[in-house]
Amino acid sequence: MPKFGLPKVHLPGLAAIFVALGIPVIAGAALLPTSAASRGAPDSFADLAAQLSPTVVNVSTSQKLKRPRSTQPMPKLPEGSGLDEFFKDYLDKGKAAPKRVTSLGSGFVIDASGLIVTNNHVIEDADQINVILNDGTTLPAKIVGRDSKTDIALLRVKPKALLPTARLGDSDRARVGEWVMAIGNPFGLGGSVTAGIISARNRDINAGPYDDFIQTDAPINRGNSGGPLFNMQGEVVGVNSAIYSPTGGSVGIAFAIPSSMVKGVVTQLKQFGQMRRGWLGVSVQHVTDEIAQSLRLKSTKGALIAGVTPGGPAAKAGIIHGDLVIGFDNKPVPDSRILPRMVADEPIGKTVSLEFWRKGVRKMVQVTLGRLQDVAEKKSPNDDEDDGEMRAQPSKAQIAPPKRLSSRIGAEMAPLTPQMRNRYHIPNSVQGVVVTDVDEDGPADDKNITAGDVIVEVSQEPVRAPAEVTAKIDAAVKTTRNVVLLLINRGGELTFVAINVAKS
Repeated sequence: MPKFGLPKVHLPGLAAIFVALGIPVIAGAALLPTSAASRGAPDSFADLAAQLSPTVVNVSTSQKLKRPRSTQPMPKLPEGSGLDEFFKDYLDKGKAAPKRVTSLGSGFVIDASGLIVTNNHVIEDADQINVILNDGTTLPAKIVGRDSKTDIALLRVKPKALLPTARLGDSDRARVGEWVMAIGNPFGLGGSVTAGIISARNRDINAGPYDDFIQTDAPINRGNSGGPLFNMQGEVVGVNSAIYSPTGGSVGIAFAIPSSMVKGVVTQLKQFGQMRRGWLGVSVQHVTDEIAQSLRLKSTKGALIAGVTPGGPAAKAGIIHGDLVIGFDNKPVPDSRILPRMVADEPIGKTVSLEFWRKGVRKMVQVTLGRLQDVAEKKSPNDDEDDGEMRAQPSKAQIAPPKRLSSRIGAEMAPLTPQMRNRYHIPNSVQGVVVTDVDEDGPADDKNITAGDVIVEVSQEPVRAPAEVTAKIDAAVKTTRNVVLLLINRGGELTFVAINVAKS
């Protein structure tokens, strides 16, 4: 999810930006969810606004910024000169005074005892959180739990009386074109009501691993983040989270986290204070038209297994890279985006069925899910082989690869000799054929294959020498297969690449 402090996510080929609506000093941000079901344009939103406004709150956060240390050294002074205190005071005045950054967002009450839902980016890194109720009452809030992957946070306040609550609806029933209404705190103004329709469903804006946003044209601005999107039955169908805008203000494209996702997250945050997601232990890849053609598939449906975690649930069940998952727990898997969400939503320890294709044969296994653990950001590929010692640089004669051009894919290849491994920092555990050069505008270049990539498989068969790569590609062409599937290891990550060799 976009981070606190208005981070921006640029979309390829588009000038506009996605803006997280939690804003420092002036406001916080938000997005609109979708509505459940409406019959025609309502005559007025007044009754609904009056009924629901008391359930919406403003969320105010502050964070103390550390003052930088002074880089000006204390001068050496004669002992007993009495100037020590003078210079100390002088240097202290040059230090920046501690400052606090404040942000504003929105939220809504889901439990009368004081449980409040908001965006994680609204409260992230805050050391003080206050909730301002609809009647102006300000209450200190504590974090019950938060989840950065879905950008949901759960807060608790202690009111003197029971609070009016909002009801989470079923966003799965929300339809494009239905009316929705947002209430929130745009630009710190508080208690603002806007309305529009659901513009689209299932939007992926590259904000997180489980993107499934509701898009709306209801005017949403900074400060609306964490606020509710209501349908015409007064149910929350989304939590406002981001906008798409070239200016930072509303242009009629906003995004909300669907309530179907929020329900599960809130339940776990309330029970455990954190998320406990199911884990399969695989990396998946989208099935393109070319990959489907190379695998002789009739459609692009399913999730292609690009990598399997050793010792993980999938590995224990016998899943290997190249398997195409088409069913999970007796439900179809339409694409690679859906499978991670399906797995994450299941309880840890549950045994589920996994249906898949392997080299044209339909198979099914039972997999017992593990627990997804958050891991630190991966190091660069070169770090895996760095042992802290200086390596002797090979001479030009040592690193000059034997050029074996594959005319069909436009790449020069070499065996994985110790010199090649040293040159490209390829660990001994990786087997295959290393790419040493790529022809400009050739098939390999079109697929962004670069020097240092390792070809592990051709047509789902392992290769160990450049001649094997060429031979398997030639064999594929002779069988009228114009698209050849390569398995590439790039910096320790496996990915399938389908190359059209028909005109090469």
